[in-house]
Amino acid sequence: MTSRPDSHAHFRHLPIFAGCTEEDLAEIDSVADEVHVEAGRTIIRQGDLGQEFAVIVDGEADVVKDGAVVATLGPGAYFGEVALLDAVARTASVVARTDMTLEVIDRRGFNTLLDDLPRLARSMLRGTARRLAQLEDENQELRGRLEGDGT
Repeated sequence: MTSRPDSHAHFRHLPIFAGCTEEDLAEIDSVADEVHVEAGRTIIRQGDLGQEFAVIVDGEADVVKDGAVVATLGPGAYFGEVALLDAVARTASVVARTDMTLEVIDRRGFNTLLDDLPRLARSMLRGTARRLAQLEDENQELRGRLEGDGT
């Protein structure tokens, strides 16, 4: 059996998969599907229930919240994990800026990974905590600007 060179490279360097063994990475890869997306396509829509988690292998996407682009994501970025951890609505849309290649893990595969790989569950919690802390910092900064404007 031959495999592509470093077939786990797109997962290996993500903080949420830090500490995963080669066997863990192989299991992650086994539940992931490679998906090609054309530029302009909405990948996830704000308000929809989350059904998948995606890692960007190639290309760029815009994160759109309430009609405004708030970030651009590129190779190595990921999205959708928070909605899979709990059945919550998507907080933003993600729209392909360019043609893209994604590795996508659906809810069932995601839950299987969390059950089978305790290290992954801990990494996901750490990654989610970091994202929440970053959002809180951004909220504090915005509050400070608003208070400084007198509004």
